[in-house]
Amino acid sequence: MINPQHADAPLARSAMAYVLAGGRGSRLLELTDNRAKPAVYFGGKSRIIDFALSNALNSGIRRIGVATQYKAHSLIRHLQRGWNFFRPERNETFDILPASQRVNETAWYAGTADAVYQNIDIIQDYAPKFIVLLAGDHVYKQDYEFMLRQHVQDGADVTVGCIEVPRHDARGFGVMHVDADDRITEFLEKPADPPEIPGKPGFALASMGIYVFCTDFLIEQLRRDAVDRHSQHDFGRDIIPYIVRHGRAVAHRFSRSCVRSTANAEFYWRDVGTIDAYWAANIDLTDPLPGLDLYDNDWPIWTYAEITPPGKFVHDDEGRRGHAIDSLISGGCIVSGSTVRRSLLFTGVHLHSFATVENAVILPRAVVHRSARLRNVIIDRSVVIPEGLVVGEDPLADAKRFRRTEKGICLITQPMLDRLAA
Repeated sequence: MINPQHADAPLARSAMAYVLAGGRGSRLLELTDNRAKPAVYFGGKSRIIDFALSNALNSGIRRIGVATQYKAHSLIRHLQRGWNFFRPERNETFDILPASQRVNETAWYAGTADAVYQNIDIIQDYAPKFIVLLAGDHVYKQDYEFMLRQHVQDGADVTVGCIEVPRHDARGFGVMHVDADDRITEFLEKPADPPEIPGKPGFALASMGIYVFCTDFLIEQLRRDAVDRHSQHDFGRDIIPYIVRHGRAVAHRFSRSCVRSTANAEFYWRDVGTIDAYWAANIDLTDPLPGLDLYDNDWPIWTYAEITPPGKFVHDDEGRRGHAIDSLISGGCIVSGSTVRRSLLFTGVHLHSFATVENAVILPRAVVHRSARLRNVIIDRSVVIPEGLVVGEDPLADAKRFRRTEKGICLITQPMLDRLAA
């Protein structure tokens, strides 16, 4: 039986979101020693991947697949705990797709395109009309329905989400030239000398790693690419440039589908792929009116809702007062006779008396003992800061003991502290 859809029915109903979440994110250094970049904590209680997944869910997409590879255990565990509410009887599906040698018993995912190619049979079983391919390692809010509609209206073979970035930052992205109708005329993956946007010096038009395809066309391209011995089997290096040369590739400007709380809010999108960028994006959330609104109930960021007691502030003695200023304090935190300024504390952090933290991003379950002074730091999960440790006041000492960036941000992990104690 044929069930005709209303002309105005959301295209998201006919789409599957496929999230590429296998990357290591090596520029995050020790933060990704034991977890993939999409599994890195962000914003107090979320993981980075929650933003792409929440966008898909809030856009109306109810079939989602997540391809994992590098050190995927913490990511898979998070997905199982936080994204297990999809119900097949409501035509909802959520598949975790580890690299499992489905096509070749000796090969893992060889590239982003191969990570989709190896799961073609799963995609075909669901028979979606459209595939929305997403990177799982960016922080933003976007309604993919607008991108799907542009894809259909333009008759595109592929629609590429894009954003304007400073030219000097564009070396890590796919960069494109477009004509007056936003048809892509050239696509360069991570160019050493990114071309500028005509008429806008200093800026380049960069790919967000978001692609919309009609499913049948995508499968054709994946099969063609799979037998090309010269291909790296990557969307940015192979699939997209091929379509630009031989088909119709169209750019979708992020400003057309960005979800904002107010008309004056910025078009917020962040690549948190470096220590400095990760620290800054988290600290920015402590601003009175941050660019990313985590309190917007109309477009929530879904995640694993861990059961925790309320945050607690204790002691009101002079010099030993538990308080926080311009900060985000998550559930289960105890600020005991210590001071927190412009910082973000994730779930279950415990600060002991006389400690002070400023401009700090402290990941879950970390403990800061008495009289420690910490400034401009990222503290990894479950790290125990010893009594009296001082970081952020002596750059030379910090660089010898911890991972210190050129901008003065110190990443502190437990192995670094263990080496100090040895």
